[in-house]
Amino acid sequence: MSETPTAEAGNTSGTGFDQQRGLRTGAPGLVILPVVEGRGGAEIRAPEARLAEAVGLAQAIALDVVGEEIVRVRKASASHLFGKGQIERVAAMVAAHEAELVVIDAAVSPIQQRNLERDLKAKVIDRTGLILEIFGERASTREGTLQVELAHLQYQASRLVRSWTHLERQRGGFGFMGGPGESQIEMDRRLIKDRIVRLKAELEDVRRTRGLHRRQRQKAPWPVIALVGYTNAGKSTLFNRLTGAEVRAEDLLFATLDPTMRAIRLPGHDKVVLSDTVGFVSNLPTQLVAAFRATLEEVTEADLIVHVRDVSHPDSAAQAADVAEVLNALGMGAERPMLTVMNKIDALEPEARAALLARTGDDAVAVSALTGEGVEALQEQMAVMLRAGTRVHAIRLGQGDGRLMAWLHAHGEVMGREDDADGMVLWVRLSDADHARFVMTRG
Repeated sequence: MSETPTAEAGNTSGTGFDQQRGLRTGAPGLVILPVVEGRGGAEIRAPEARLAEAVGLAQAIALDVVGEEIVRVRKASASHLFGKGQIERVAAMVAAHEAELVVIDAAVSPIQQRNLERDLKAKVIDRTGLILEIFGERASTREGTLQVELAHLQYQASRLVRSWTHLERQRGGFGFMGGPGESQIEMDRRLIKDRIVRLKAELEDVRRTRGLHRRQRQKAPWPVIALVGYTNAGKSTLFNRLTGAEVRAEDLLFATLDPTMRAIRLPGHDKVVLSDTVGFVSNLPTQLVAAFRATLEEVTEADLIVHVRDVSHPDSAAQAADVAEVLNALGMGAERPMLTVMNKIDALEPEARAALLARTGDDAVAVSALTGEGVEALQEQMAVMLRAGTRVHAIRLGQGDGRLMAWLHAHGEVMGREDDADGMVLWVRLSDADHARFVMTRG
């Protein structure tokens, strides 16, 4: 029989509130945002906006948020994060609301988590644990499931210092030496470490397969457009509008996790591949940045990045800055073509709407993915940007190269043609990317 870590060693599936933590769907919970006074670095978002986002994240795992509060901390306690009086006040809130879970929208150390659970008499998770739970519920593909499990195990591996009673027990030894044997916590650590090694190997296989598929797409004559943006910016709604697909699109943080790709038509392009990617979020856990890098590699290979912004959100500018930070971390600078989509203009007041429309230009389009307003202009601008940076190439074709000729007419602008005994020469305006695809297609 194979050994598995105990329940207390952590939820290794990323979806185990009910099974591992004993919490039910719709359980009452509190959301606490600690604001440490005097902490270095400028915070763009107001505490109220950060708390609202944390509440949205908690609701994304079907938690019934019965209370929320901003707690200003003069100096973070290494053992509890909060001061004694603040803990007593939060404990009173827990008791009054009969809360089963307290979400701390910050990084909480294993020691702080243990002490807070003891004093608050409720389960405690931090921002990383919360986002991991959301991702665990959303993952549906094999790659997404593996990535979530890996991230969750890496997170839990540092939390096997908790003083549960089962961790103090010793299992009997094996072999002739006898002795106290391997402690439960040591076994949990070993099993988690072994599982992490296996998961990394499996994910490497997935990455290789994804790389093969990506190279096949590069051989195909189709440019790729990637939708990126802050979570809940409306990417999936726009994706559905452009493709006619039925990708899950809800007013919910992280409604989309696994990447989805569909073919669409644009003016001058018979076929373009459109990719809907996972939404970004501020303070994304480091475990997820590493674990989901393979998923975000789809963005790095795109010919055009379409950044979808929720312009009706009060923190739209800060969200855009977070997206830019992640893209820069992926090695995608200003040289990559990018089109900004000012989404949700239907939610703006007339004055704000008029001001926004006046600011849009060649690199920004205002739309409402919900109503369809501005989508036609977006399609035209995407087509224009895919054709940007083109140059004229002289391409010789044989008499039997009808398929290649059709490809050139579909993806470039044929400027002229000259026939001779061996075939023909076409002067075609192509982007560098399309010319590279043509060369690969031609073999």
